[in-house]
Amino acid sequence: MSNAQQRLSALSTPVLKSLRRGVEKESLRIRPDGTLATSAHPPALGSALTHARITTDFSESQLELITGVHARADACVGELTEIHQFVYRHLGDEAMWSSSMPCLLPEDDAIPLGRYGSSNLGRIKTVYRNGLSHRYGRRMQTISGVHYNFSLPDAAWNALQQADADRGESKEFRTRAYFALIRNFRRWSWLPLYLFGASPAACRCFVEGRRHGLRDLGSHTVFLPHATSLRMGPLGYQSDAQASLQVSFNGLASYARSLQRAMTEPYPPYEAIGLRDGDDYLQLATTLLQIENEFYGTIRPKRPIRRGERPLHALTDRGVEYVEVRSLDVDPYAAVGVGAQTMRFLDAFLLHCLLSESPPDTPEEISEIGGNQYRVAERGREPGLRLAQHGRERTLADWGAEVIDGCEPFAAALDAAVGGTAHADALAAARIALEDPATTPSARVLREIEQDFGKSYFDFALARSLQKRGEMLALPWSAEQEARYRRMADESLAAQREIEASDSLPFESYRQQYLAQDLLAGMRLPAET
Repeated sequence: MSNAQQRLSALSTPVLKSLRRGVEKESLRIRPDGTLATSAHPPALGSALTHARITTDFSESQLELITGVHARADACVGELTEIHQFVYRHLGDEAMWSSSMPCLLPEDDAIPLGRYGSSNLGRIKTVYRNGLSHRYGRRMQTISGVHYNFSLPDAAWNALQQADADRGESKEFRTRAYFALIRNFRRWSWLPLYLFGASPAACRCFVEGRRHGLRDLGSHTVFLPHATSLRMGPLGYQSDAQASLQVSFNGLASYARSLQRAMTEPYPPYEAIGLRDGDDYLQLATTLLQIENEFYGTIRPKRPIRRGERPLHALTDRGVEYVEVRSLDVDPYAAVGVGAQTMRFLDAFLLHCLLSESPPDTPEEISEIGGNQYRVAERGREPGLRLAQHGRERTLADWGAEVIDGCEPFAAALDAAVGGTAHADALAAARIALEDPATTPSARVLREIEQDFGKSYFDFALARSLQKRGEMLALPWSAEQEARYRRMADESLAAQREIEASDSLPFESYRQQYLAQDLLAGMRLPAET
């Protein structure tokens, strides 16, 4: 029996039925004509600062809808659907854009930053976004995605630690295991990108004034013929400045040190921007990263943070609690941007990443991982595409089949625990997509743009957006549901007022204290070599 099988056998049926997942889904608000809605975050939705389910991402126009933690994929989709229903009932004639690449955008400066009120905490969030706008431009920040949060219950960690005969602290064992998951996910992250990428085209307005290698498709659309996810390629949410970081995921110590260095050492191009213009803050800091959230990646180690706490401080103080998969495009064919079958594939895939052997990464492998991501993002459906693995090349099709084979025992165990064949079905659908690229979402999107929408990405995405709006508004909605979500909105507004009333420090003092937190607090870090 392999180590992975031994670890899997240590997980009981109740544990496998209790895997935890949640979703954060971003969407731009649009007017009926498909242009960006630049109005303020609707007050009826509550406070974007404090609401647990409805907030904004980079822009005031960019909703972020967040589920709670669920033990079943269909329950997670159910809550996300309910949140969408409430939001649509308070958007007037607006809709939510159904794709990752943005709608028709105004001039860069007209894209509104997220606003979170007058408190120091709220101002920190807005200044951080202003820094992003100066560093990368506002258009890039309007790209939307789906984040999938995944974790195991406490009972699973007790069982796995016993199976590995590990006698160390449980917090450190769990953190090491999550970093092992992260390393394997990064090695194989091109596979979900191929399977679920749904952004092979974009509106021409998105690339105006930018250098790019996209081709024309009609008069208002740019694309790449074999692309899966422009969002995850060089055109998308990426940073040349961060390419020099070479962050290692061999453990929390190396990860934390890399990010701390990027947040404390001056970076000349960002020093040139400056910190303030009179009383207006241009960014939070002039370092390579303002804060840790600025570090781009396909997956992050996470845990809940306390009010005003830095995410890296929370990790080093209390360990990793879950991982956040960040590479999913908004699925224009799923009612709420992601479907239960995608989640079930990810559950089997992430268990494979967690329980299988995960050797340390190296600078050479980190470079290969980035190269593979870009190849699949821009050319994933290209016949015979080859990827780099440990200095050699192999075809995406062969390597993908090997990874899916590795997922099979985990899908079978999940099906045995919950009943049915839904996880095996998700793997079967992945095999079909691997064998026939024409069945992938990215291929389907391009095919419909060309055949049904006059080669216009905008017309395709607007039609899907308005269709989904109608579908959500047509679903049953009870007075009890409305009252529950109105209560959450009211409570969030009250919480924001309480935070604003409790402020006592000038903002500059608060900013300095926030950035001065000991990010490596509580860690027993080995000496650097």
